[in-house]
Amino acid sequence: MVVITASGGLVSPDRLFTLEELREIVTGRVDAAESRYRIPLERDARLLRDHAGDDCEIVLLGSVATSKYVEPLVGIFGERLMFPAEFVGRGDMSRGGLLLRSVRDQVQLKHVPVAGAVRNGARPAKLPKPKRSDVLIGQSRPGL
Repeated sequence: MVVITASGGLVSPDRLFTLEELREIVTGRVDAAESRYRIPLERDARLLRDHAGDDCEIVLLGSVATSKYVEPLVGIFGERLMFPAEFVGRGDMSRGGLLLRSVRDQVQLKHVPVAGAVRNGARPAKLPKPKRSDVLIGQSRPGL
């Protein structure tokens, strides 16, 4: 797993940063037309593509509604760039809730290629609130 940054390309979510390094990678705009964003992203995406092998799918868990992630990444990964079809029409919080529920319920979302997919759509119905018994704050659950 890697995280897309505003001007530092792709980074591991486990990486530790100094305050100066953190300030450096978050400055700039996440915009496909912005070279400070796009050049490091494309550099790191090519490295990922080259190391992943031809049979590996790359799953984008960010927004697919705009071109800020899609345009640079589909050009590098092509048909191998996938996203959960259930993301269409959902905002950040709804996508996050959907991911948490899929992990809790051990249900894999349906991944489809980004290239040629419908990426914008009507907002789906709100996700149901989890039952109190499904929410164990501060406790680990068997199987997760």
